[in-house]
Amino acid sequence: MDNSVHVRFQAPDRSYLALLKKGINQLAVQAGFQHQRLSEIDLIVAEMATNLIKHAGGGDILVRHFQSTNQSGIELISIDNGPGMADTAKMTKDGVSTTSTLGHGLGTINRLADQTQIYSIKGWGTILLARIFLNPAAALISERSSGFEFRSLLVAKPGETMCGDGCYLKMTPGHIKLFLGDGLGHGPEAHLAVQTAINSFRHCPDHRPVDILRSMHRSVTKTRGLVGSVIVYDVATQQWNWCGVGNISTRLSGVTSSKNFLSYNGIIGMNLPATMNDHMLPFERGQLLIMCSDGLQSRWDHTKYPLIHRYDLTILAAALYKDYSRQTDDTSLVVGRAHGDHGGTN
Repeated sequence: MDNSVHVRFQAPDRSYLALLKKGINQLAVQAGFQHQRLSEIDLIVAEMATNLIKHAGGGDILVRHFQSTNQSGIELISIDNGPGMADTAKMTKDGVSTTSTLGHGLGTINRLADQTQIYSIKGWGTILLARIFLNPAAALISERSSGFEFRSLLVAKPGETMCGDGCYLKMTPGHIKLFLGDGLGHGPEAHLAVQTAINSFRHCPDHRPVDILRSMHRSVTKTRGLVGSVIVYDVATQQWNWCGVGNISTRLSGVTSSKNFLSYNGIIGMNLPATMNDHMLPFERGQLLIMCSDGLQSRWDHTKYPLIHRYDLTILAAALYKDYSRQTDDTSLVVGRAHGDHGGTN
């Protein structure tokens, strides 16, 4: 799972197109794209933005440069509250349009991007996901070798250039460990707090979430502090262990059991509770894990999206962001799914 931040570009009307295309082109250059691939990304962005303006009355494009062990590239997520589409497969075919155009937009995106998915509901809107890889062959590499799939979506508060939320996934032969944190406030100081916590999490040898949080607490005392949650999957016991401090929501949903974990009151780095315990839940195949900061409204509902479980988890994260982001703070989500095998990796 990549933990880089998405940059939000708004496309309310055509006057924003030049600025939007320039900003995303700069991100693509920084990611290492050159020549023809840059031109293809420019075309994808132009088609995305044009579709937002023409068919949905405007919307957002979230962009990030992602990097992982086997993959590196650009991820584009187009989000709108437009009329939606009843048949997304039909609309990706060349020559199909709901307006008086040639109808090549979605087909062009589908051809030029290495990975694309469209999720749409009539009357709700549309989410279009496109990934372009520096090495297109990387698109064929499985991301599920551990038996788990994780996606993150982090967006800074509007007007801020740095995000005060952060996450990190750590996989070892015996454990899968995940942290999501929210630095107090927003901006550079919040960013410093959460990045210091991530550094502590990366190097902490402990396996119990309580012990990891206590170690983190000692490491971030010189920052403004943060709230955060740690969840650990133990391969030997086939059990999830969780502990959290502050307003990070964590929900684990399965076929036979579902749990909303309740965090302890406190601030990591300032006032940690004297007594904390790990909370446990058995592993189930197909379990869905969702963690989010308070940049998302508290009463979010991931079950209201028909058939979304068939899509990339980024689509679900984007749908929750679309419907529940407060837009007054940094927003972060981590979504994970347990598949068949459930062993750790090096």
